[in-house]
Amino acid sequence: MKVSHAIKSRMTVRQFLDRPVPLETIREILEIAKRAPSGGNLQPWKVHVLTGEPLQALVREVEAKLMKGEAETPEYNVYPPDLVEPYRTRRRVVGEALYELIGVPRSDRPGKLRQLARNFRFFDAPVGLFFVLHRQMEIGQYADVGMFMQNIMLLAQEYGLDTCPQEAWARWPETLKKHLSLSDDEIMFCGMALGYRDPDAIINRLVTEREDFENFVTLHGF
Repeated sequence: MKVSHAIKSRMTVRQFLDRPVPLETIREILEIAKRAPSGGNLQPWKVHVLTGEPLQALVREVEAKLMKGEAETPEYNVYPPDLVEPYRTRRRVVGEALYELIGVPRSDRPGKLRQLARNFRFFDAPVGLFFVLHRQMEIGQYADVGMFMQNIMLLAQEYGLDTCPQEAWARWPETLKKHLSLSDDEIMFCGMALGYRDPDAIINRLVTEREDFENFVTLHGF
């Protein structure tokens, strides 16, 4: 598979098949992905990979807390407060497109919350990954982890798999600290669902737009 094809075919999948992913496949993907660029070769990423009962135990606990209306305080803002334009509109448009696709009206707040809660079931994916950093790390190291995650998502395409990066898991820092046995020096950055895409799921038909070249590139000296 060409890199260009992997980039173009990668998408955020929000419904997976009930089909296990072999450990050897996961190992191969992570072994290759670790070649991501890393300033000073810090390699700041740590990855927790959950499947089977450990994954289901986490899902059950979060679902129980949601049913009780419980919540935890995120350790960072997934999105900046008071987003300025054009970022605010981009976020609104993609949200509206998703809910329209799955038939959830704009006024249906319970329906939106139910869809949000599906994040915490990994959209039924058989594998959940969590990316953890030492608290000493700064913005440069978060960029390193992002490139590492991108490697994983592109490699998944080569192996016939799909992914969904999930910053939504930042909502449950204390629960994740317990389930992943994190130390006080560690922070959970992001989750990721990994598995085989459900080709019949309507929600997987969502294709997000990207800005035209002229809108995000400034050329100098050409």
